[in-house]
Amino acid sequence: MQSQFKKIIHMTQEELKLNPNRLVQFLQKPMREFTKADILRVIEEFEIEMIKFRYMANDGRLKTLNFVINSLQHADEILTSGERVDGSSLFPFLEAGSSDLYVIPRFRTAFLDPFAELPTLDLLCNFYTKDGEPFEMAPEYTLAKAGKAFRETTGGMEFEVMGELEYYVIAPKEEQYLTADQRGYHASSPFCKFENFRTEAMKLIAESGGLIKYGHSEVGNFCVGDTMYEQNEIEFLPTTLEDAADQLVIAKWIMRTLGYQYGITVTFAPKITVGKAGSGMHIHTRISKNGKNMYISENGLTEVAHKAIAGILNLAGSLTAFGDTNPTSYFRLVPHQEAPTNICWGDRNRSAMVRVPLGWTKGSGNMMAHCNPLEKNEEVDFSYKQTIELRTPDGSANVYLLLAGMTVAARHGFEMENAVQYAKDRYVSVNIFEHEEVLKRLDVLPDSCAASADLLERDRAIYEEKGIFAPALIDGILKELRSYNDRTLRAEIGNDPEKILSLVESFMHCG
Repeated sequence: MQSQFKKIIHMTQEELKLNPNRLVQFLQKPMREFTKADILRVIEEFEIEMIKFRYMANDGRLKTLNFVINSLQHADEILTSGERVDGSSLFPFLEAGSSDLYVIPRFRTAFLDPFAELPTLDLLCNFYTKDGEPFEMAPEYTLAKAGKAFRETTGGMEFEVMGELEYYVIAPKEEQYLTADQRGYHASSPFCKFENFRTEAMKLIAESGGLIKYGHSEVGNFCVGDTMYEQNEIEFLPTTLEDAADQLVIAKWIMRTLGYQYGITVTFAPKITVGKAGSGMHIHTRISKNGKNMYISENGLTEVAHKAIAGILNLAGSLTAFGDTNPTSYFRLVPHQEAPTNICWGDRNRSAMVRVPLGWTKGSGNMMAHCNPLEKNEEVDFSYKQTIELRTPDGSANVYLLLAGMTVAARHGFEMENAVQYAKDRYVSVNIFEHEEVLKRLDVLPDSCAASADLLERDRAIYEEKGIFAPALIDGILKELRSYNDRTLRAEIGNDPEKILSLVESFMHCG
């Protein structure tokens, strides 16, 4: 069903009208078609008084630069020339003596700031050097290079992704309608206390351009003294690499800012305490070409799917260097906590590192008709929905670098010898934690930042190939991972709740 893929780019008048982004409604075009002239029209129409440049730094968070608009000519100048920033304060691997960088706005990312008191327009930016060239180590440029290399290697295929944002809300305990410990999955109000926060966040994310699939409460919920911890999730729809990364970082900023207004703490920390579900940032992938999902055919998963899986499995250990970036990440990757520990994949198998979820490949119209007897069977091709999910990453990730690493890994699968067989040899059909003989034949994921760094150093040539990850960037990541000195930390702390809580608090607002 080719049109389903193209909706993101080619939108009907009805879709433009219903789009939650007010700029899309006003300009009557999708965000990716926004031009400088469009932005200037928006500034006039919405009486914009301030422009905010947003850009990603080494810590994975959005940074902000504010401009008061003096005139339309002034706005035009800002949009055209961008501004100069101190790169050494944003990227610790840059020397202070040669660190000036330009930030230039990407017009396709424009949205109205939902929190600003003054009418404000926000735009994400790219980094450029003193010579006007893209900054090789910039997260957004690293991702763009990875996508380009994937297209070239695969003959024009696109690697598309969507993210799942799991998070905890921490707030004063309420005595009424408490949900049983670790039984919060898809709970409704009043048992789910922060449904209104979640739905308001989803609305604001959608208005900023985020393509949201759904939101729901998650497994994790518990109380400690007078404090309650409630886990929720917001999941996105598949889109282009760069758009997916932009949407995730904007979403995290919106959720934290909204949480601040609510007087609650919102955290994407990988682990909260012993024996409770941690929060991941699972990434679903899809490969498309000419509007067709290359992962699935009438006979099931394709060779393309197996190659992508093989590449991700082969580089799984070093991918944690981008997706699991602080010591608490490895307190989440333990058995029986809905998190992976071993390098394997399976269908609908939540104990596997890579999971192939249900994909509506059979009986889609029949189910609808059976559920609704007044309807006729309607056989619709929903194969575009089929994705493959990586369950390792968490909220500590720099999203751009994580997606770049995953794209490199998927491309690597197309370059491996015997990739399909490599994937088949690592397929599991059981809960691996209940079958010791299966566990014994599977490689394990790293158990610390130090171990992750070792694997990244081993694989760095693959990530640096084709100039995607700059060597200095890899050096910086290795230095940061090793700075935690956590090689034996998990064994030392064990299951001591107080020590783990102290560790968690130091990384509560990671990523």
